[in-house]
Amino acid sequence: MERKEPEGLKDAGESFCAPEGAGLSVSSSSSLNLAALVEYDGTEYAGFQVQRGARTIQEELEQALAVITGETVRLVPAGRTDAGVHALGQVVHLRAAWRHSLGDLQRAWNANLPNDIVVRALALVPPTFHARYSARSRVYRYQIDNEPVRRPLLARYAWHVDRPLDVGRMAEAAAMLVGRHDLRTFGRAPQGENTVRTVLRAAVWAEAPRVCIEVEADAFLQHMMRRVAATLVAVGKGRLSPGEFGDMIRARNPRLAAGLAPPHGLCLMAVRYEPGLVHWSLPSWGSWQKESCIE
Repeated sequence: MERKEPEGLKDAGESFCAPEGAGLSVSSSSSLNLAALVEYDGTEYAGFQVQRGARTIQEELEQALAVITGETVRLVPAGRTDAGVHALGQVVHLRAAWRHSLGDLQRAWNANLPNDIVVRALALVPPTFHARYSARSRVYRYQIDNEPVRRPLLARYAWHVDRPLDVGRMAEAAAMLVGRHDLRTFGRAPQGENTVRTVLRAAVWAEAPRVCIEVEADAFLQHMMRRVAATLVAVGKGRLSPGEFGDMIRARNPRLAAGLAPPHGLCLMAVRYEPGLVHWSLPSWGSWQKESCIE
């Protein structure tokens, strides 16, 4: 996908506003500690993290930011999504010199990004804020196109499963994930050996023709959501019972998971922080709504 030509700030367009007390005054003489809320279609990318010889979300964001700030700025994400995985509510933090408004920064940044990546909102944050370590939870959703014949318009964002799925059985099994468990059956720790995670919510529901699997947890293991999705599909097909799914959790054996669901069905929906920690600078026009990932 082609990159847009750089645009100047004089064509910025809509005005932006922020919540009262958000402290969005900008000093021209100091760098700013910022959080950015980012949405992207991960189809054409080798994941979020910068990789030599591969096109990534982080590289596109950093290159676009360098065009408008004149400096190299490294972004730190709340989570490093895999190749082909999408995000509605990825959060990154950064430190950059900027003497205009946050609205100007957002518009200039977006003007230099490809069409499949956008900065949805910005916020001034304390120097101690960390996109990953300050987060209290993350929300991932996996979408399945559950019809006999595949839907081309869903193909980038949902795994096509042509056999009917028993959503009730899948929901019963998913509920067993809730609580604090050693989840090594479904993934590896990104760092160290600790595979214990707290799942706050796990739900499965049908929005015909889609079946959606959504999990909120304090943190996720590598490939955890995709292995959970593949195993819940096995439950939905009748190959596993909900009870056997619970046994797999307790077994803590990675070889028991029913494979790895394709990446394109997965989306990082939200990263949640303590209330009041992040005050996003939002567009002022009335049709813009705050999604669940903006608190």
